[in-house]
Amino acid sequence: MKKIVSLLLAVMMMATVLAGCGGGSKGGTLTFTTGGESGTYYAFGSVLAGQISDQTGTTVNAIVGAGSKGNIENMDAGDAQLGFVQSDVMAYAYEGTSLFEQKIESFSTVAALYMEQVQIITLDPAIKTVADLAGKNVSVGENGSGVYFNAIDVLTAYDLTLDDINPTYQSFGDSADALQDGKIDAAFIVAGAPTTAVTSLAATRDVYVVELDDAHIEKLIAASPYYSKNVISKDAYGLDADATTVAVGAVIIARDDCTEDDIYNVCAGIFESIDTLSHDKKNELNLEFAASVTAVPYHPGAAKYFAEKGLTVPTK
Repeated sequence: MKKIVSLLLAVMMMATVLAGCGGGSKGGTLTFTTGGESGTYYAFGSVLAGQISDQTGTTVNAIVGAGSKGNIENMDAGDAQLGFVQSDVMAYAYEGTSLFEQKIESFSTVAALYMEQVQIITLDPAIKTVADLAGKNVSVGENGSGVYFNAIDVLTAYDLTLDDINPTYQSFGDSADALQDGKIDAAFIVAGAPTTAVTSLAATRDVYVVELDDAHIEKLIAASPYYSKNVISKDAYGLDADATTVAVGAVIIARDDCTEDDIYNVCAGIFESIDTLSHDKKNELNLEFAASVTAVPYHPGAAKYFAEKGLTVPTK
């Protein structure tokens, strides 16, 4: 009899662990893959995970991620149920273009949260435009990351290629260290400003953001409509003036087999108590933007939440 009871308890515990995705039960546990420890994905993702866990029946555990492309691939493999991604990269995955040799359709949109600026960071005030990067040592993000392809897009708009610079492939934190040590001249960092790696660098050095001009922004958007014109506030890093650049959206996605209840809870946990989030990105959250994604359909749980707010989103 004791063996039977123990076996039943073990089965119940396993069912609880598996309930988050594909289990059909309310209140599961979801793994949320974010970004590097020096980026906004990880910092804000950890805050979101804590709030969702505290205020709903769903537990979310935020982990360090490999960036947009890696997050999508890890989710497709079943290693995570939620992920932070750039809006352009998730569209590439869903369509099977650019970064992806074949379509990945095992995920759905949960919510768009904020804009991620393409930040070209340097400590050299002589580097004023993208054209000035020619011949320089430039970090273009980790190989295969969303940042890497953003760098390619921006360089292309200025009629430059990787052959025109000396590229290195580094994370945000490693890029900041390399700038500090004089090993590189500039770094592409695509994240919501202020970004931890750059903030830390700006605490001891004068940092500069290489701006994009309107003509090249228009050229870039014409080629890649996922971008939009954006401004980095001078207050982000103690700049002399606001810096003009472009941005893509930061979006949370979920595996399709996550339960409707869990993804509803993710949305409710974020948007029902925005003021209690302990991160500045909370100031950019709003329901209309959250429901604005069109490239990838929304998860039924997210659609249910937005419907209660009077917003209709596309679903599969």
